[in-house]
Amino acid sequence: MHNRRQWIKRVAGMISAAWIGTAGLPQSASAADKVVVFAAASLKNALDAANAAWTKESGKEAVASYAASSALAKQIENGAPADIFISADGDWMDYVAKKGMIKEDTRANLLGNRIVLVTASDKAKQVGIKPGFDLSGLLGDGRLAMGEVKSVPAGKYGKAALEKLGVWTSVESKIAGVESVRAALALVSRGEAPYGIVYQTDAAADNGVAIVGTFPADSHPPIIYPIALLAGSRNADAVAYLEFLKSDKAAPFFTAQGFAILK
Repeated sequence: MHNRRQWIKRVAGMISAAWIGTAGLPQSASAADKVVVFAAASLKNALDAANAAWTKESGKEAVASYAASSALAKQIENGAPADIFISADGDWMDYVAKKGMIKEDTRANLLGNRIVLVTASDKAKQVGIKPGFDLSGLLGDGRLAMGEVKSVPAGKYGKAALEKLGVWTSVESKIAGVESVRAALALVSRGEAPYGIVYQTDAAADNGVAIVGTFPADSHPPIIYPIALLAGSRNADAVAYLEFLKSDKAAPFFTAQGFAILK
């Protein structure tokens, strides 16, 4: 069992590293005329589409760096060049704000989301997510893939929900905690973990998984994605880009992936 646990962690690390290596770094981010966005990993599909639309409308370009909100916040703290930060929870936006690294008057709650239980598409069977449900029995000797519960927002939401439902202690030793929600999704999609907790929007982006249950909204804190302009931004287009993401023009790209628009 110990060897299996170490193997899953290595696989998760390789998946996360590979994903961040290809999608998590801005492409040509050194170009001063491009708006650089640090965004939660779960936003990738929706934000890529929104960025393409903004480029078509404005003739300007936005490049995105996707990773766990915790990792992005630390990068911002350490001086990484970026114009916009979109976090998957308020805590990491607060962290950056307390460092004086955002323009407070630009902060807004942009999107909402849900967390769900997923499994491989070819093994999907609905699970009744309710107090005391037998998640440990479903896992058997397998692991529950989810974001790191101390840092990754999706992991924190997932742990809160499992605690509220009274099943956390029964699965705590079976958690495969990874660096981002997309890494958790990949573990399930590739068959390395039988179940995972991810955002509803991530599940919609991978045909290899199926949603088998949705966690009650009152089982965890509200899932809110705040957005803000970073204090160090000197890009003249960053404010217009931020306003575009908040506008009705961008809304369809987010709702198409399952996000809720917050006004």
